[in-house]
Amino acid sequence: MTQGLCILGSTGSIGRNCLRVVESLPDRFRVVALSAGKNVEVLAEQVVRHNPEMVVVSTLASQAQLTERLKQAAYPRPVKVACGVEGQVEAATRADVDFVVSASHGTTGLEATYRAVGAGKRVGLANKETLVSAGELVMRAAAQHQQEVLPIDSEHCAVHQCLRSGRRDEVKRIILTGSGGPFRKLPRRQFDAITPEQALKHPIWRMGHRITIDSATLMNKGLEIIEARWLFGVRPDQIDVVIHPESVIHSMVEFIDGSLMAQLGIPDMRLPIQYVLTYPERVAVTEAGRRLDIISARRLNFSQPDTKRFPSLELAREAVVKGGVLPCVLNAADEVAVEAFMSRRLLFSAIPRVIEAVMRQMDSPIAMSSLETVLQADREARDRAVRVVSELAAK
Repeated sequence: MTQGLCILGSTGSIGRNCLRVVESLPDRFRVVALSAGKNVEVLAEQVVRHNPEMVVVSTLASQAQLTERLKQAAYPRPVKVACGVEGQVEAATRADVDFVVSASHGTTGLEATYRAVGAGKRVGLANKETLVSAGELVMRAAAQHQQEVLPIDSEHCAVHQCLRSGRRDEVKRIILTGSGGPFRKLPRRQFDAITPEQALKHPIWRMGHRITIDSATLMNKGLEIIEARWLFGVRPDQIDVVIHPESVIHSMVEFIDGSLMAQLGIPDMRLPIQYVLTYPERVAVTEAGRRLDIISARRLNFSQPDTKRFPSLELAREAVVKGGVLPCVLNAADEVAVEAFMSRRLLFSAIPRVIEAVMRQMDSPIAMSSLETVLQADREARDRAVRVVSELAAK
């Protein structure tokens, strides 16, 4: 029986790769709903190719543009075109949707993902912000509905695979690997001169703008620590990060008997996407170039991250240890700071300064009691971050 699929963020890199995997497994999945932002041109092409029952865009203007584009293409099938968060929630909770891939940018898909879990849908999570901002709520809902949230991020997908080697109470620690980004060896005194173009040149992965900048600051590893804490039910002090420039080992798990399990593979997001979509089954990959040649990998290097040069990693640790809505605050401030850097209103070296300033302003313990509490903290943190960016820019 084919599974009905909803993809939140279908025009992004994860969404596009997800559709490529679906095309390679045509007897397993049926695209029921697609959700995107304002990339109407690509979304229209996806509609024509995959024939969903429902499509969601971010604004009424995009809704009108998509409807007109499909009319111009003489698209013959009826398709519901909705917009905004309400549209995303409707798409993710449809009765004919079995599996939701959450790959929307930022906190855009948070509510739809949370409602999908509450509706008993299987969820493949590629959106870091969902668990960073509301991990406690999402995982509580998953437990209540006996649904496992499956990680698509290569690091967490690797951990998920390694954990199949033992029981959760046998885990000593989780080791997340990271390439170190493009500035791993750049002297700290040169950080003020880093441009957006330089920061977007990731040495291994091809990703969206925000996650690429987060990789350059190591904030992506900090967000992954928070994710791992909720995904796998471990304490923050059981999660380590090591720099592994070759990106061959995607993550590791150390068990209490000293055994260390590692997941290796080429840096191709189609592999974790396929793993999650077909879990618990493994499906053969026959396409050339998608298998790791262990001989060509040669030497693998590992080192400790330099948190003095990349303080965002420790800010994330602080946030997850203190808990409550502070991880949400961290994430929101980071997104604002990254946007300011991309628009050349903020120095690369000032990104963690913005995050720390907002965290200090909102450091009072606020419990994560509801989704509205999270969304309110997100809004307040963004407002404060905008003001901090303006203050730094004025100096």
